[in-house]
Order: sequence, then C-alpha cells, then structure tokens
Amino acid sequence: MKTIAIEEHFITPFYQKEVHANEFRNFYLTSRSQQLGHNIVEELADLGEQRLAHMDAAGIDIQVLSFGSPGAQGFGAATAIPMARDANDILYDTIQAHPTRFAGFAALPTADPTAAADELERTVTKLGFKGTMIHGHTQGSFLDDKKYWVIFERAQALGVPIYLHPTLAHPNAMKSYFDGYEELARAGWGFAIDTSCHFLRIVFSGVFDAYPDLKIILGHLGEGLPFAMHRLNDHTYAAAARRGLKKTPLQYLKDNMLVTTSGNWYEPAFVCTLLALGADNILFAVDWPYEPNATGMEFLKKVSISDLDRAKIAHLNAERILRM
Repeated sequence: MKTIAIEEHFITPFYQKEVHANEFRNFYLTSRSQQLGHNIVEELADLGEQRLAHMDAAGIDIQVLSFGSPGAQGFGAATAIPMARDANDILYDTIQAHPTRFAGFAALPTADPTAAADELERTVTKLGFKGTMIHGHTQGSFLDDKKYWVIFERAQALGVPIYLHPTLAHPNAMKSYFDGYEELARAGWGFAIDTSCHFLRIVFSGVFDAYPDLKIILGHLGEGLPFAMHRLNDHTYAAAARRGLKKTPLQYLKDNMLVTTSGNWYEPAFVCTLLALGADNILFAVDWPYEPNATGMEFLKKVSISDLDRAKIAHLNAERILRM
C-alpha cells in the first residue's frame, strides 16, 4: 500500500542557532528520545540517508516535509524572513535530491504578512511546494487578524492548503493555565487546546466566507474538534449568524477543515473522527521524529476500516488535495 505522510518535520542550522530550549524543553526532548529509541534533534536535522532508512524500515513511501515548530512564527520579520527562505531553499534542495521520496510545505515569515504571501507564491509556483505549515500564533498574534488575510487570499488563489500546526500557547494562556505545569502545555494537552481555539477564531472571523475554497489542515485527529463539533455548533450557531457568517460553525468544519492522524494512535478517537468528518477528509501523518514511523504505520494497517478508506487515508486524499 502506497503511503504518504504529511506532517514530518525538519530543522536547519539557522533554526538551531535561533531557537533556544528551556529546562523543560530539554527534559522533554531527552526523555521523549529515550522513550522512542532515537535522538529527536539528530533526526530533525537529518534530510538524507538516515531519514530515508527510517522511512524504508516502516514502509513509508513519501514524506511531505515541514519546518519545525515554532518555525518563523517565533520571530519578528528581521529574523523570520531569512529563516523561512533558508528553510525553503534547503527543503527544495532535499526534494531535488530525492524527488520520489520527499515533497514540501513552505515555511512563511508571518511577521510580515505580505512577505509571507509572496514566499508562499514563490515556493508553490517556482519550487513546487504543496502548501504551507504555519506554527500557531506569531509572537502572540493570531491569524484571524485581518492583516494576515493576504496569506489566506494567496493560498486560495494558488489552490493549496494551510497546515495549522501547534506551538506553545499564547503567553497569557501559558501564565494563567500552565504556569508550573509546563508538561501540560505541550503535546499532551495544551497544543490541541491552543490550535483548536486558533482555528475557531479563524472560523468565526469570517475567513471562510471571504475564501470559501480555502482548506486548513489540523493534525492529531483535528485537535479535539471532531469530538466537540456538534456541541460547539449547538451552542454557537446563533452567535455565528449574529456575526453575519453565511454558514453554521459545523458546516465550516465539514467544508474547510481537513485532519491528519499525526501522533494520535487511539482507535476510539479515530472512529469518532471518521464518523464526524468522513474518510475523504482524513490524511495520514506520523509527526516524525516526535512519533515513531513504525507505530503510525502499524496503526494505519490495523485500524478497523475498509480497504478503500485505508487507501484514501494512506495516499489518495494526499494525492488529490496536495496535487501529488
């Protein structure tokens, strides 16, 4: 079975120079690496034979590579613009070296929204990238702010999706909810909360009325939204109409949201997602190297779905949505 994994990360020397780990991040990377049996930072930095060997061992045919969190979103324009361009150029060279094994999502310097939109256009039209991954808020500023809508406009015009990926929560949320409990702020819980709230801000701001063909991808089986979408809709559809939105919140989630399997290997959660959104809206991803390729592949092979739905999730949806 052909398999395309679409949330697979890398970092660059520029990233390693600018992104500084704190005590808890160091603990997380060390303990998680011990748990997985590979060094996460070393694997993030590898874009060659070692990465391919891990893919081959698990049976993954193609990785759609994306610049690691917090990406350019963690920096002002003076750093973000050269950081994003450097990452994209390195990614392009990687794809050129292994064109049947790798594809790419662009890094964008969202601190300068016009520069970000232009970089998206450059990477899609000249480098052949399949969309972009944006790592949450830009130094506390969310994408529902209209200054960022030029990015949505350009993505729709280019016909490419935006992958909204987690980062550490807004600084105010970190202080109010996670002060002293940083282990809850990351992949175990806080990432999903921050990303789902960010996506809902985009929904309620009217972005999808302005750009109805835009698709936004959420990882980790939709960051909890499939489980909550009916209750969310029941308690907010009147407020959405009061804002002037053309559809109910539930309809935007069904029409404009795609999700991936990345790092959420729990069949009850998958079944909920499948029933809520349908197999056409779920794509396979691992979240390498924070998750093991073999675990993702074992889950894909064993989860209780039809062969056609398995093929859709494994590669057919990615080929259709990313035009691969």
